[in-house]
Amino acid sequence: MTKGQNLTINGSGSYPGGQYDKISIRGDGTIANDVECSVIHVYGTSEALENVKAGSIKVFGEAEVKGNIQAEEMLIMGTMEVGGHAALKRIKILGTLEVGERLTGEEANIKGSISVKGDVEYETFESTGGFEINGLLNADKIIVSLRFGQSSAEEIGGGVIKVKKKNSFLPFGKDTGTLTAKVIEGDDIYLENTKADIVRGKRVKIGTGCQIGSVEYTTELSQEQSSTIKTKIKL
Repeated sequence: MTKGQNLTINGSGSYPGGQYDKISIRGDGTIANDVECSVIHVYGTSEALENVKAGSIKVFGEAEVKGNIQAEEMLIMGTMEVGGHAALKRIKILGTLEVGERLTGEEANIKGSISVKGDVEYETFESTGGFEINGLLNADKIIVSLRFGQSSAEEIGGGVIKVKKKNSFLPFGKDTGTLTAKVIEGDDIYLENTKADIVRGKRVKIGTGCQIGSVEYTTELSQEQSSTIKTKIKL
């Protein structure tokens, strides 16, 4: 990553883009043009009017990028909104992330929540939080623990797909989460608390709390009695 001078924003104001080493925003800062840097830390409120490229980004406050964003590593403990495409190689979300177009990378760890208008594509996608994906969720390995609320994706595709309800020992945590998708397609699929029109795979296991329209499988299908499958087709 290109080295430049540091930019520290403690008050409020608008600053030019360009190349920096480290950017630290503790106040309320606007970056007017494309910006490229090694590190960005947002403790206050930040707005980038164009595109952002960085090595590492940590958001503890509120951040908004109007254009596209690219980063090797991202940690979000506050809130972040991206207008365009987010290419984030390794992400850990403890707060919230909203993306206007696609979200892509290698490793995603979602403990908070994400909302994506387009497709999500990762090598490994793990969620113990919640997600709303208007397009396709595609990953080699998808591990979802449903704790609360409703997670959804238009379609889900992958090699290994495992969706399990996570028991809560808290007295107010009686409602377990659910997953909704039109199509779920993979090699090895295990589902709990899932509603889907079509499930398609080699080895499919339908656990508790599922409502499935049709299952198409090539090798193996098993089903818990508490779940419903309207149509079963061996290919």
